[in-house]
Order: sequence, then C-alpha cells, then structure tokens
Amino acid sequence: MSASRQRFVVNARAIGDDAPVFVVAEAGVNHNGDPEQARRLIDAAKEAGADAVKFQTFRSDALVSRHAPKAAYQRATTGDDGTQAEMLARLELSLEQHVDLRDRCAKQGLVFFSAPFDEASVEALAELGVSLYKVPSGEITNLPLLARIASKGKPVILSTGMSTLDEVAAAVATIRGAGDPPLALLHCVSAYPAPIEEMNLRAMSTLRDRFGCPVGLSDHTLGIAVALGAVARGAAIVEKHLTLDKALPGPDHRASLEPGEFAELVRGIRAIEASLGDGDKRPMPCEADVRRVARKSLVAARALRAGEILTSDAVAIKRPGTGIPPSALASVLGRRVRRDVLADEVLDWVMLETH
Repeated sequence: MSASRQRFVVNARAIGDDAPVFVVAEAGVNHNGDPEQARRLIDAAKEAGADAVKFQTFRSDALVSRHAPKAAYQRATTGDDGTQAEMLARLELSLEQHVDLRDRCAKQGLVFFSAPFDEASVEALAELGVSLYKVPSGEITNLPLLARIASKGKPVILSTGMSTLDEVAAAVATIRGAGDPPLALLHCVSAYPAPIEEMNLRAMSTLRDRFGCPVGLSDHTLGIAVALGAVARGAAIVEKHLTLDKALPGPDHRASLEPGEFAELVRGIRAIEASLGDGDKRPMPCEADVRRVARKSLVAARALRAGEILTSDAVAIKRPGTGIPPSALASVLGRRVRRDVLADEVLDWVMLETH
C-alpha cells in the first residue's frame, strides 16, 4: 500500500503514520439543540487539549421515519415519551448555527467537522467549506451517501461500529471508487456505553492490515482506559464524546467525558505517545548510571601477582558493571595479569595480556 494512504493532512495537521494522535472531541448532539451550549463545548474542547470538534448534521425528517422507536439507551437517557424523530428534531442545528460553530472552532485553532446523515447535509457542509467529513457507523451501508461524501474530495473518517469486515470493505471500495479521498477507519462498538470486554481493540490491526490506511478508535466506553489502550496499540485517531455535565438530559451525555476527564484523556494520550519511541531496543541515556551500578563485572577473587594466570578460582562476579562483563569469562580464563591486582579489584582488558 502506498505511503500516501497511510498519512494525510487536515488544516496543516498530519493524521496517520508518525503523527501525533488526532484527538476528536465528539460534541455530537450534546449541545441539546442549544447553540450557546454548543459554543461552550468548543471552548471546553480547546481547554482540554483536543485537536478537533465533531458535530452531527442532519434533518430529522430526512433521517428517521416519524414512527421509528428510540433505541433502548435513548429511552434510558431521555425517557419513554415521544418518538426518535421528535427527539432528534429538538437536536437539529441550523446552517447559520453551523457557520457560527465553524468560525468559533477556527478562532480556537480547532478543526471543525461534522457527520452528515443525508445528502442535503453533505451539500450544506460543503457550502461551509469543511476540510474533513465523518461517516457515522449507522451510515456505513448507505453507499449512495458515502459516494456523495467521497465526491467532495475531502478526507473522510469512517466509523465501523456494528459492521462486518465485508461491510467495511464495501464501504471502502465505494469511497475509493467515488473520488478516492484520503481515508481513515475508526474501530467502534456502537453501544452507549460500550462494555469493555466487547471492545476487541485488536480489530484495529485487522483494519490497518486489510485497508492500508490510518486507523483509530471511536470510543463509547466509560472512562479513558480503553482509549489509552488504543493509543498504545497504534491508534492514529481517538474520538470520544464530550459533555459539559453527564447529568444533562439527552441521549449521549452519560457515555461522555466531562471537561476535566477529557483533559485527563489528552494528557494520557500525549504521555503514551512520548513513551512509544522508535522500536530500536537499546540502553537509554537515563539508564547509564543504574547500568554501571546494577550490572556486574569480573573481579579478582583474591590478590593476584603480576604474571599470574587467571583460573576460575581467581575470578569472581560482582558489582559494579564498569569492567569486563561476566559474559566474557571464557575469554578471560587462561590469560596472565600484567600487574599486581588487589582482591575485589574490578578487572579490565588493559590489565590482561593477550593470548
């Protein structure tokens, strides 16, 4: 797979191989339809250290049948009253409100992007000049929508919750066949919250190996442990819901992070990044002093006279590690010492005659 598929750039921000993890604060619908709350989510994302804020763009009448029931988690978080359509209608943001949020993100130095749920919303985001599109897990089999998104030529992040590998393959083929924009795949388990024991983070490696593009995690588990684990396993992108208060009414707040928790997530991600290194196994500079102290050397087991031949009873293995290493014992035995050596004195090569 070409290197160009492994890395791409959004607003001068590299995503993929050897780039810092792209941390996405998923504002989603946690604004509860209130544009001021949406602005506060952007500010909180900036303060927490996120790279981007992602919203959802939809028209409820185009997204869902008026008879569609709520999901169980939606009933648990918003009550049994009303339909899914009625709930979503209250969470829509207008195009003008999108403009305001886009501009606020720009002022904060954050990437603004959104997940469109219908083709008209794709066009609305194109009018806004978004630099990135998100495909939510529920739309992965909506191949006409994927083709429309891909035709815009902007990078695409595709979530793969609820999907088989064959469904992901069909989605990737559609995107690549409809414009082949830069693409990243997010492993995801679409439950709110998602049980940790079903997260299957190793699937990220499967996606990376099969499709040859950056991969990451859209995480709906409680807490930050799984997201950090994904970074340790090579996630290039981490997306996590952000809320101002988990107690707020709405479908996604309970499975979200509050600002302080999100900041802790970002700190953890950056710490893990710093710890990953280049994979070359070697002693590190910080180990030098301990290496001298904790390793052992060959030392004189007793006082030795110049010219004496070293035998096994004349050599001991003790700290420190500043002399001939124990691994060289066989090469030392049988040599003569050039000078008198004190008992317990560390042996080095200049003390010994060559064979």
